[in-house]
Amino acid sequence: MLSLTAATRPLQAVRSPRALGAVMESPADLEALASKANPVLGFYDPLNLAGAEFWGMSNEATIGWLRHAEIKHGRVAMFGFVGYCAQANGIHWPGNLNTAGLSFAQVSAAGSPFEQWDALPSAAKLQILGAIGLFEWFGESKYALEQSGEKHYMRGGTPGKYPSLKTAGVPHPVPFDLFNPFGFLLKGATPEKKAAGLVAEINNGRLAMFGIMGFAAAAKVPGSVPALTFIPPYAGEPMAAFSAANSDLPMVADMLKSGF
Repeated sequence: MLSLTAATRPLQAVRSPRALGAVMESPADLEALASKANPVLGFYDPLNLAGAEFWGMSNEATIGWLRHAEIKHGRVAMFGFVGYCAQANGIHWPGNLNTAGLSFAQVSAAGSPFEQWDALPSAAKLQILGAIGLFEWFGESKYALEQSGEKHYMRGGTPGKYPSLKTAGVPHPVPFDLFNPFGFLLKGATPEKKAAGLVAEINNGRLAMFGIMGFAAAAKVPGSVPALTFIPPYAGEPMAAFSAANSDLPMVADMLKSGF
């Protein structure tokens, strides 16, 4: 697969990127990383994305954007894969979801994880989507990154690096960071161990992306994934945020009529 991923160059593994100034990766760096992530497949880039220049930006900035995108999607897919497995096996929070009396057990009883999402009330979906948007905005914030001693990933920063919630000037106290909230991960780890961990994260994220999309394909098109024939079929749209249950929101009813 294309090695647009979350590992650092050998030089970065032993010296701090901050000491080097802006660190922009090149296609050669991706080729070197590809051999570490998957020595059998190696560097595979049929679309020549590693040579692209998106939005008139430099090739280095484009590589930073693509690497960050893969890291982020891989992390989300890992959470999604584990969450799907938990929800598909009836694991849910105790108590009620809202003050109206809708319980997590009732949502879980709606069916597959896709059907459970459809069963969420509009307010719950808006809160989830709003939280995602807030995390996205914060992760892109130049001020937040600078307060954490970082730069934007398209301007010499580290792809996959999320700013600290404790030092970035958020409007209310935040006791824990998004990554390593208790501070014991990677404690005392050597640069070599950290670099190896980043490569492992890359491969795990890629596998999780295949896994979660496999669940979606098997549910929407039964038999399309031979290894997942046990996945129950789903009549809705797995890529749509809203369903008929959310017709109280503006434009949702018209959107559903149009087939979106």
